[in-house]
Order: sequence, then structure tokens, then C-alpha cells
Amino acid sequence: MEVESTDDIEELMEDDSEMEEEEEEEDVEPRLKYERLGNDLPLFMAHDFPTSLAVHPKFIALGTNLGRIRLFDHLGNCIHQSPELVGHSIAVNCISIDDNGDYLVSCSDDGKVIINGLYTTENNIVLNHDRPIKAVAIDPVFYKSGQGRRFVTGELSKLVLHEKGFLNRHKTFVLYQGESSIQSVKWMGTLIALSNNQGVHVYDMSVRKRISFIVWEDLSVRKESVRCNLCWKDEKTLLIGWGKSVKVCEVSEKRQITDGQEQNHKSIAITSLKSFDFLISGIAPLGDNLLILSYDEQSSAAEEGSSSFPNRPHLRLFNLLDYEELSNDALSIKGFQDNKCISYQLECNVEEAMFFIFSPKDFVVAKLRDEDDHITWLVEHEMFQQAMDAVSEHGKHLKKHTSQSIGTKYFDFLLRERDFDEAGKLCQRIAGRNKDQWEIYVCRFTQVNQYAVIAKYMPTRDPQLSSSMYELVLNYFLEADHEMLFHYISKWPPIIYSIEAIINGILDKLDHDRNNRRLLETLGLLYTHDKRYDKALYIYIRLKHNNVFDLIHQHNLFASISNRITTLMEFDPNATVKLLLDNMDKIPMAKVVEQLEPHMKYLHIYLDQLFHKDPHLGKDYHGLQVKLYAEYDRPKLLSFLKASNYCSLQQALKECEERRLHPERIFLLDRMGNTKQALRLITSELKDVNKAIEFCKEHDDQELWEDLITYSTEIPSFISGLLNNIGTHVDPIILIKRIQEKLEIPGLRNSLVKILQDYYLQISLREGCKKILVADCFHLLTRLVKFQKRGILVDESQTCQMCHERIIYQNVKFASAVKVYFCHHTFHDDCLPAGKIESCPICSAPRRIVDSKLN
Repeated sequence: MEVESTDDIEELMEDDSEMEEEEEEEDVEPRLKYERLGNDLPLFMAHDFPTSLAVHPKFIALGTNLGRIRLFDHLGNCIHQSPELVGHSIAVNCISIDDNGDYLVSCSDDGKVIINGLYTTENNIVLNHDRPIKAVAIDPVFYKSGQGRRFVTGELSKLVLHEKGFLNRHKTFVLYQGESSIQSVKWMGTLIALSNNQGVHVYDMSVRKRISFIVWEDLSVRKESVRCNLCWKDEKTLLIGWGKSVKVCEVSEKRQITDGQEQNHKSIAITSLKSFDFLISGIAPLGDNLLILSYDEQSSAAEEGSSSFPNRPHLRLFNLLDYEELSNDALSIKGFQDNKCISYQLECNVEEAMFFIFSPKDFVVAKLRDEDDHITWLVEHEMFQQAMDAVSEHGKHLKKHTSQSIGTKYFDFLLRERDFDEAGKLCQRIAGRNKDQWEIYVCRFTQVNQYAVIAKYMPTRDPQLSSSMYELVLNYFLEADHEMLFHYISKWPPIIYSIEAIINGILDKLDHDRNNRRLLETLGLLYTHDKRYDKALYIYIRLKHNNVFDLIHQHNLFASISNRITTLMEFDPNATVKLLLDNMDKIPMAKVVEQLEPHMKYLHIYLDQLFHKDPHLGKDYHGLQVKLYAEYDRPKLLSFLKASNYCSLQQALKECEERRLHPERIFLLDRMGNTKQALRLITSELKDVNKAIEFCKEHDDQELWEDLITYSTEIPSFISGLLNNIGTHVDPIILIKRIQEKLEIPGLRNSLVKILQDYYLQISLREGCKKILVADCFHLLTRLVKFQKRGILVDESQTCQMCHERIIYQNVKFASAVKVYFCHHTFHDDCLPAGKIESCPICSAPRRIVDSKLN
């Protein structure tokens, strides 16, 4: 729709800040949008102002002060008729259009009622009356032939029906005659609503009868200053806006029997009534809501005592259920200061939810706001996130806005607000895979020095930007933030930028700051990306970086570290040893030992873990390891001596003697077979009677026990320990007899008591075991006897184990005695060897074989 100017649109709708109850100003999105009809209409109105309007889904019909009737489309373009529509000589009072948009009827104060066919002149009519005609309505189905081509006119106080009869003769019928002139008429289906000064009448054409009268009750308003606004919401609902009140009337039907026939009788009831503090210039339905064009002739200036002038008209939207005001828009209609309540007219196109408002000097159309309008409002109020969501949801149906256009505005807004992180996130959403758009946004961020923000969101693939974009960011970090430089060199794939350019930049920096660790780490990473692994390894070793081991593994750099093993050990001994042990085929053990010999501690760590991996691998170095364990890891020495089979016992003993390592000496002496000397070390050096006792128990050598008892007779504490522990290995009497008289032995009494208790305990155990054994033997013997007394089944299927014939013969001549053993082997008595055989020959045979072998 063409609009005269941007200022005109802005004037059409103003915030309701002039209302009396203004407490807080809150931006609320309007429900409707307004535009002045442009194109041909403004030029037409410049020469003649409208006095009546009728709206059809196809077009609008405008009657003017000069009696002309013109058709326009909903955009204001003139629809030229050929021939032109027949008009009036003076102002047109009313226009009515049939449902199909084929015919329209008009009336005027010139007394003429004119029917114009838009596509044919066959049914055109011009009726002349000798009096002004204020209202007219055409039958909604006038376009159908055979329906009488009916229309009604309001002739003073009478409602007259005109219809075509036989031989196309026009007949007239007075449907209703009242006391005052008819002001307006609206026809819907079979119902006609008309108004006069007394109220609203509803006439049912199906029964040619008035079915309702709604009385005018608003006495506070002068009747000549207002107009009764009638509007059929549908065939069941009539809306009445008159003065300062609105009435909603519902049509109901009841079946009644009249003259023996069943007929439908319609009636109307007021279902809703609401009074307002403003005058009503027009009324229209909008879904379940009510749209009212309101007029308030009392201005704010009048309240202060100055001269009164009309306010702008308001278009108000109410909920029909409770009349809650949903929106209130003040309209800047041209020349509103000179208008009255009856100067405005509101007509609607229900199908497209378009509402046409006209006055003598202006013509405005109101529409429901669509998604484009909603997004425009959100953008104007800087609610960009909601606007982006709306574009995403309704993008296919939008005509004005795109994700790109809204995103660009949102991006500019975020930069102005310095919300750079949110702007970076937005780039991902609106730029998507558009490389050129991404590069524009990157440059915008660099212009405000926000490299760190855009770097987080820059794509590295799909799309991949120009290498200069990435180098621009990396060079900035090289100057300003080395941590961020390392982060993005680690994160970004190296193919997206020039590695050599960044390396040269870092080398220039290192000329002035050679010990900058983070720059060196970054340089090492870049050398790795560039596959110059030797240089990267040198840097990592210098920095003692954890990545050095991963680098060696991944790129097989074992040859490069063969002469740097000591340096790696100084950095991380455990990781280095693991590396060496896992790759012994690449770095021989002898090579490692050769390099680590000047550093005995590192050598010990290597050989220790080598021993734990495989005790046989480093057997040539076990003798050396004794010294290393004694020096650096004494607690592990004994376990090493026990596990190793390759070290020299004599040399190990010598090393332990020099260091006075008694537990190790005892183990070595014992292993060498010198148990007496080992026992002597326990008693003389360790002075540990319990260990000495355990040593003797372990070897169970009577001579050792004798040596221990001999040594203990002079040490009371040893005697006490022996008395408490040797009862089950040596006769305590031997020890007791050797105790010198008058020798004080701590705990002797308790030791003796314990010996006696142990003795009695042994006796008791033996007796208990004996009783259990006897009982078990008796029980088992009883079971054996009982089992052997059982009968054994012998049937025809069994065979003799000697002759393998059936054990039972059917013929008595061949019958023989049968012997059955407890093992269930059966024999013919004749088949057994002569003599008394007590046991089964088969079962006793293996026993005889075993006995013969033993003998």
C-alpha cells in the first residue's frame, strides 16, 4: 500500500500517554497498524470529500459530496468502470453492496435510489422519490436470479421493500412504519436491522415480520449529534454502537406450531451491554474482540476553562467477554479539529481483517499487525533477541525482514552497547557459512580492538576464512597477549594461516626476550605443525616441557634423544625411564647405562624399573644394583637380594658388611648355607629373640636350636622368650635344666604356667581327637555292616565276569552256583579258581600288581 510520507504513518498512531491514568510509561506493542490510502485516492479526495462508504472483500465503494460513486481497490487504486456508475446530483447518503460484489445500491438527498451493476446493466434501476432517502440496503443475494432482486429503502419513517415480480415489474411493500425517520439499515441473511430516533428494529424477511425492538436509552447524548452504528458480526450476532453505549444482541430460534404448521420463530436478546465515557463513531468485530472508533469532544484545554475543540479520534480494542481494553490508539486524522462524531465512519472487511476509517479530509486503513510489523516494532524498541527468534520462526512468511538484515542491526547495536561477547555469538548465527560476511564482521571487531572476542567465534572450516584474517588476529596476540597466541596456535589447524610468517614474528620477538617461556612453547608448537620436529624437540627439552615425551613417541625421535638421556632424566626421571623401557629396541640398555653412569641416582632409577619390568634383562648389572640400592633405596635392597639370582653373594655380603646392613647380611649368610653365623648375627647384633626363634623354626635344625639355647642361658630375656615360644618344637625340659640356679628371669612364673597350660591343652586335644576318632570309626563300621547286609539284585541281563555268559541259565542242566561280591561283580562258581577266594578277582588284581611293583 502506498503511503504519502513516513511522518504520516508516525502521526497515525500515538502512544496513549494523554490518558488520565498515566502512572508509568511502558512500551506495549500495538495490535493494529495504520496507513493512509494512497495512489489515486488522495487526488480524488482533493476535489471532492467522501460522505459514505461501503466495503467489499474485492473493493471499496465511495460516495462523495458531489454525488459521485467511485470504486477503489484496497490499495487506493481507482477501478475504472465502463460505462461509469450512475451517480447522484448531491451528496450520497448510503451505499450497500451484495455479497458477490456484482451490484451496489445508493441513495441521496436528491430522492434517487440507484442500482448499478458492475458487470452488467441489465438490472440497473434509478428510482425517483419526492423526498430525501437517508438509508438503503441491498439483499445480500441480489446477484442471484430468481430471488426477487430485492432491496430496502428508508423513506422517512417507513422501511420499504422493493423487489422484481412477474414480467420484471417492480413491486413495493411497506415492511415497517414508525414515528421517526430511518437513519441506517443493515441486511444480513434474512434479517434486516434498522434504526430511528426511538431505537433499533429487527425485521425477519422469512416471515415478513418485525421480531425485536431495542429502545434507545442513552438520554445523556443529543440524538442529532451521534449516529446509530449497526454491524452484523454474523447471522446470529448484531453489534450496536450508539451514543456512549455498546449492545451485543444474539439471535435465537424456537420451533412453534402456528395454524397447524411447525415454524421457526426468531427472537433477539441483548446479551451484553457496556457504557463508556466517550462517543462512538463506528463499531466492528475483530474475532472475539470488539473494535470501537471513539470520539471525545472535550479536550484537555476545555477542562482548564479555555475554548473547547475536539480531540483526535481513538481506535480502541476491547475483549467482548469483559470489555477489558486491549489497545487504545490515538489517530492523527487530517482536519480532526473540525470534525464531529458523525464526521467519521468505520467500515470493515472481515475476511482480511481490514478496517477503513474515513472523514471528510482523510482516509485511513487499519490492519492487524503481521510478523513483519511485529519484528519492526521489536527492532525499534531494541528488542533484537526476540526479533531474531521471530525471524527464525516465521522466516518463510516474512516480506520485509530477513535474518541477515535483523542480525546486522542487532550486531551494530551490540557494538554500540559494547556487548562484544554477545556480538561474537551473533556472528555465528547470522553469518553462518558466508565467508565474505564473516570477514566483514572480523574487520568490524578489529576496528574496535576486540581481537580476543572474535577469535573465540571465528570459524576454521565451513567456511574457512582468508589466511590474512587469522594472521591478523595472531599477530595482534603476538604483540599484546602471548597466552592467547599459544591458545589459538594450539586450537586452530595450521593450514588456515602461514606458519612461516608467525614463526618469523616470534623469532623477532625472541631476539629481545630470549627466555620468554610462553613464546618458546608457541615456537615449539609451530615447529611441530611445520614438521620440523628436531627444532621442536630442542625447545621442549630446553623448557623441560611435558610434551617432549609425546613428541618423541608420535614422531619417532629416539635417535635425536640418544645423547640427551641425562637431560631428560633431569626433567622427569619416571617419564624418561618409561620411555626408555618401552623402546629398548630403539635405545639399547647399554647405551642408557653408559650415559647415566656419571649420575648414579638416575642409573639406579633406570635399573630399578628395569628389574621390576623383567628381573632377567639387567642381570649383568645386578652386582652394581646392590651398591645402588644400598646407597639410594635401602628398603628395597633385601627384596632385590631375594629376587635376584645373578648377583655375586660374596660381593653382596662384602658390601653389606661394609655398610653394616644386618638383615641383608643374615639373608646372604643363610642363602650361602652359613646358618650358624646368621643365627649369631641375629642374637649378637640384632638381639632379637623372636627373630632368632623364627629363624630356627624356619630351618627346623636341632643344632640351631641347641646353639640358640646355649646362647640364651646367659641372657634372662632370651630364656623368657624361648620358654614362651619353643614348646611345640623343642622339649622345654632341655632349656629348664640348663637354667642356672638363682638366675633371675623376668616372667619366669608366667612362662612356666604357659608351658603347663600348653601341655594340658595338647593332652586335652589328643583325648578329644581320640574320642572323635573312635566315635567316627564305630559309626562308619556300623554303616559298613549294614550296607554289606543288604541284598544284591541279580537278573538275567548280568554276565559272569570270567566266562562272560549269562549269570542265570534257563536250563537247569547247566545251572551253577553264583557268587556276588560287594563290588557287584558276579561269577559262576565253576568259573572261579579252586580254593577259597575271599575277594573279587577283578578288584583285587590291580592291588596285587601295585604290591608286586612295590616289592
